[in-house]
Amino acid sequence: MAGRPTLLIVPLTHSDAAAMRAAMDAAVAAGADAVEARLDFLDDASEAALRTLLTRPPCPVLATCRSAREGGRHAGTTAQRLAIAATAARLGARWVDVELADLGAAGELLAAGPVRDGRTDVIVSSHDFRGRPADLGERLAAMERSEGRIAKVAFAAAGPEDAWAAFDALRTGRKPAMALAMGEAGLASRILARKFGAFGTFAALDAAGASAPGQPTIGDLRGLYRWEAIGPETKVFGVVGCPVGHSMSPAIHNAAFAAADVDAVYVPLRVEPDAAAFDRFIDAVLRRPWTDVVGLSVTIPHKHHAFQRVGAENVDDLSAAIGAINTIRFTGDPDRPLLGINTDYAAALDALVDAMACTREDLRGSAVAVLGAGGAARAIVAALAYYGAETTIYNRTVARAEDLAAEFDSPDGPVRAAGLDRLGRLDADVLINCTPIGMHPHTDACPLPESTALHPGTVVFDTIYNPVATRLLRRAEEAGCVTVSGVEMFINQAVAQYAWWTELNPPADVMRRVVLERLGAGS
Repeated sequence: MAGRPTLLIVPLTHSDAAAMRAAMDAAVAAGADAVEARLDFLDDASEAALRTLLTRPPCPVLATCRSAREGGRHAGTTAQRLAIAATAARLGARWVDVELADLGAAGELLAAGPVRDGRTDVIVSSHDFRGRPADLGERLAAMERSEGRIAKVAFAAAGPEDAWAAFDALRTGRKPAMALAMGEAGLASRILARKFGAFGTFAALDAAGASAPGQPTIGDLRGLYRWEAIGPETKVFGVVGCPVGHSMSPAIHNAAFAAADVDAVYVPLRVEPDAAAFDRFIDAVLRRPWTDVVGLSVTIPHKHHAFQRVGAENVDDLSAAIGAINTIRFTGDPDRPLLGINTDYAAALDALVDAMACTREDLRGSAVAVLGAGGAARAIVAALAYYGAETTIYNRTVARAEDLAAEFDSPDGPVRAAGLDRLGRLDADVLINCTPIGMHPHTDACPLPESTALHPGTVVFDTIYNPVATRLLRRAEEAGCVTVSGVEMFINQAVAQYAWWTELNPPADVMRRVVLERLGAGS
């Protein structure tokens, strides 16, 4: 439901009224439009304590006394909760929260002066920590019929498709509403609340102050996700993966959108590892074109799922050969709704040839050693074979390396397999690590045995980007090798995604700066 700008509400969960009152000032300083005083957290919720809390507050206050039944801490009766709400209304709370299940007993509160004359509005709420309720529609209808001015539903998200279901509630209701999918999987429902005209959304003052699963901090919502820039026309992008909370992609792409003044936001989308979960989310988006989803990055473990869903006929030839994509575009065409590309292989090749000061075509005949036979290796081996390099895959499980080699071996780009025991006799122009060995936090590990000699002039490329300087790269530098950090590949793939989605010149310098700052590597 469209209306005034969505309120950014900070929940306060202190056990002492004076501390909660002091936190209101910090919330306002951080950019909050209002605070939610969680009265069920107070050790003392007497009238005197509430007077301390509600006398001349620095911003409007939502007073909530949440029952244990709906995830709160108040173990008393409905009458006790409603009495606390009535006292808060009388002392100046701008809104009071009444749970839908308690509404039948709230007649006295609804008839009281502050509510009757509009000084205090009632928010009718329903919370379900088990999942999206089967009777969600009935709950919303009951809220619409009630005397409450504002409706609020919150439920645990099984996947980001539940956030998209929450958007339905915001779009169809007559009353101002809040619809929140709780947990990491539902984070988009909080970030995009402003786009869909929600009455408000909740953001914690700090990571320790979250009052429900999946609440971002107000700093992240206003900074990382550019809260003030989000509006009804904002285009939506995101990264699909599991896990996804560690991803730097939101920081990179949102900074790029800001630098180029693009009306877009990029959000993390946790999708459980199976293909069915991936398809459920894609289906939810396709059923709701009005949500303006334009593009998705796809990371572990969904790159093959993405390829299967988009279809080989809707990706480029080399991506089809790889059998995995990391980028999806929603076209709006019902006959061909999805297109896909794999920017990983191009990003890796470009990082490599830039360091070698050559072209992709110059890789023909080069002896390349690839460590690992997983998803990253697959994309890189396919590209090396395509451009005629002579590739050897070294892997702990030789059979897996042999299977991968057999897929891409050709007279123009021969690919062989070997066990890790052969690394002692390594003789290659280029060495590429495609294993996670050496990745944070295991930064002392190295995929190359100490017995393996590295020779000056060899190009050593580690696809790991955290840390920037892995132990493998430090060894290579000491040996006089040319080194290539995984940061270059990471930046290149993000730049390629941005360009393909937006058809604009990417602000690559900004994207690079953000990556290096996030990794603590400076500029």
